[in-house]
Amino acid sequence: MRQAAFAIPGDIDTVTGGYIYERRLLEELRALGHDVAHVQLAASFPDPSDTDMNDAVTQLVALDPARALILDGLVYGSIATEGLARVRAPIVAMIHHPLALETGLATAQRMHLFRTEKANLALARHVLVPSPHTARILRDDYGVPGAKITIAQPGTDVKGGTPSPVDPPLILSVGLQHPRKGHDVLLNALAELRDLPWRAAIVGGVHNAEHAALLARMVEDLALSDRMTLMGRVPQDVLDGLYATASVFALATRYEGYGMVFDEALAWGLPIISCATGAVPDTVPKGAGILVASDNVGELSGALGRVLTDKALRGRMARIALRAGSKLPTWKDTARVAGGVLDSLNA
Repeated sequence: MRQAAFAIPGDIDTVTGGYIYERRLLEELRALGHDVAHVQLAASFPDPSDTDMNDAVTQLVALDPARALILDGLVYGSIATEGLARVRAPIVAMIHHPLALETGLATAQRMHLFRTEKANLALARHVLVPSPHTARILRDDYGVPGAKITIAQPGTDVKGGTPSPVDPPLILSVGLQHPRKGHDVLLNALAELRDLPWRAAIVGGVHNAEHAALLARMVEDLALSDRMTLMGRVPQDVLDGLYATASVFALATRYEGYGMVFDEALAWGLPIISCATGAVPDTVPKGAGILVASDNVGELSGALGRVLTDKALRGRMARIALRAGSKLPTWKDTARVAGGVLDSLNA
């Protein structure tokens, strides 16, 4: 088996989809017998200081070329190209979604990230992505040959449990308090459904303090505080309890490179209301969800209203979701795909 190093910025135990993916991939590659070293880079990527940039380049250049380097996308899309070109180890880029597609970037920053990531991808021996959507973008917009891209779909540990939906129905949303997750759109949509019985919870840590403060103000201004809770980050057993008692999963995301929370919702047999953006249409099976346009409050409230008021529809969607959830890959499956890529690299 090919030895490797996995370079990841910041705390590997950070609770986001990207970090969970990489931590589990590292663990499962090791469990399969791969010798994979963890290289911790500065948490400031993708906007590193000069010191952090120099430290990252120094660590990566010093790697034994006998080890393949798996490099996290937050670093890959923003590290100086001239520094990356000095790395002697064969490079496998781990791209969850291109950095230039992040929500809220200024035009100049977006173009800088696009140019940097495109130039850096030309240096990769291979590229791992979580979804067909990301593969298409890298091929069509970044010029990466299809033969150099492998889709390693995220695994899931979620086995689901016995659903015990509460009354009134609970609408569950899981995602960081970050503009890209669209929680502001969800709140506005819920405000249009005051005449229906429901409760709602948004679970996810604060990634952007200003946006989190905005969401808290919106809950008050929209008079939703009596049935909407911004829960922040919660322990897994609490989250499992919310999935078990929910009737609908809703995420008004503006973009996803995959969206691992959709797999969790499927495993729990929840109907999904989300947006037809990024990899969401690839991730949410037909019949298990209703996908609307991003940033369209009216369409989102309409979809939620349909599922809340049509018990038969909700039941059909739940059954389709549960069947799809039972067929999701494990993290060992994901690691086998990635390990095959490592073993295929020439010295």
